[in-house]
Amino acid sequence: MQKTKFTIESLSELLGSAKLEIPNSALTDIERSYEYLNERVARTGETIYGVNTGFGSLSDIRIDDDGLEALQSNLILSHACGTGKRVPNNIVRAMLCLKVWNMLYGNSGVHKETVLRLVDHFNFDILPIIYTQGSLGASGDLAPLAHLCLPLIGQGDVIMNGKQVLAKDALAELGWKPLQLRMKEGLALLNGTQFMSAYGAYCVFHAERLGLLADLIGAIALDAYGGLTAPFDPSVHEVRPHPGQITSAKRLRAFLNDSPLATKPKEHIQDPYSFRCMPQVHGASLDAIEHVKQVVERELNSVSDNPLIFPDEDKIISAGNFHGQPLAIAYDYLAIALAELANISERRTFQLIMGKNGLPVYLVKKPGLHSGFMIPQYTSAGIVSQNKQLCTPASVDSIVSSNGQEDHVSMGANAATKLYEVVENVYQVLAIELFTAAQALDFRRPEKSSPVIEKFMKQYRKLVPFLHEDEQMHPHMVGTKDFLMKVDLPKT
Repeated sequence: MQKTKFTIESLSELLGSAKLEIPNSALTDIERSYEYLNERVARTGETIYGVNTGFGSLSDIRIDDDGLEALQSNLILSHACGTGKRVPNNIVRAMLCLKVWNMLYGNSGVHKETVLRLVDHFNFDILPIIYTQGSLGASGDLAPLAHLCLPLIGQGDVIMNGKQVLAKDALAELGWKPLQLRMKEGLALLNGTQFMSAYGAYCVFHAERLGLLADLIGAIALDAYGGLTAPFDPSVHEVRPHPGQITSAKRLRAFLNDSPLATKPKEHIQDPYSFRCMPQVHGASLDAIEHVKQVVERELNSVSDNPLIFPDEDKIISAGNFHGQPLAIAYDYLAIALAELANISERRTFQLIMGKNGLPVYLVKKPGLHSGFMIPQYTSAGIVSQNKQLCTPASVDSIVSSNGQEDHVSMGANAATKLYEVVENVYQVLAIELFTAAQALDFRRPEKSSPVIEKFMKQYRKLVPFLHEDEQMHPHMVGTKDFLMKVDLPKT
């Protein structure tokens, strides 16, 4: 792990690697910040929020010196109030990465031993059990981060060797002693946006993949439908030069290049909007994805602790970098953008089963005796409707907490977990479109689509066959989703 600009791609690479390594220069910065904090408190005896005071609305209560270490452990214990679903392991690993990265800047006043223990949790794959509910998105992700850090003091549960065990038992087996947290360390561990940021990085990574998949599957569906390619002509998009629109049209042209089906004369002169307007709709989502990626990567390279320590300037400042509003608004925006990819995908699925352009109704040889692809579209429609409900913005909400001290919160954690559900849903809707389009394309045989599409379809047909009669659709639909999440995608 190098202390350079952190990107979503570099985070993804770290999550796939075996070890985190911290450069010596970063450890020096961490030690310097820790020593400065201790020296200043000893020298001045001043009251510093979270160092020798209570938290939130209890910040006016001064803590005696003999209680400063207990204060930090008590904070973690009292704030571990998460409920709901378990956070997926890959998100937990990302949270560990991001919490370490946040401390490498040397603005947190923590001891290097604490940071290195977090690194050990990542490197030995000892993953704390964390829950999705409990964060208001300011002051940071308090409850999820408390659960992340409980094992540092020998509390909570972890996943070890694929099993849930008590953290104290895992530490004993590894020969790790529970840490005695020093002044400010509990607060530094809990203040931050690493829960929101980990979810956001995951979702942006997959959003970019979904954008490409929407174009690829849309191209397959268009050829299966017997659609027109003229709407993707570069001249159309040069006179309305939104970057995402241009990218989407370019991809569609590339995917359909040299397709005999695409160049075959058509009797109709216009396609429905779900085909004709793919560059405009997909492109708007691509532009939104790019914007949110910039916001998330900016956050990955920010310090969201409080208070912040600046040894060079002899400053300790209590402020609000833990507030998740930049992420909350961006996640609401991205959820809407991704939901639109699913909205238009479901409409293409609907067009394919209507019996148009020479395709049989419901894409089955004997409709009536067989229902064919009638009900996958129902499922897709239900998911699309659920996405609309999930796209109700979280960022416009706020609930007063901590006796009015924390009187405006971002709800960014709710925005993040809703966005995660939307990502999962969009994969499934696009999977249903591919499942349907592949069936329709095979009704065009022996005519062929483009070399790119035919190569992709050959991979897909190893998993899901052409359906001659009714059978269980669920395994094919779920298998197609898994296929889309893992398959190598064509370059454009």
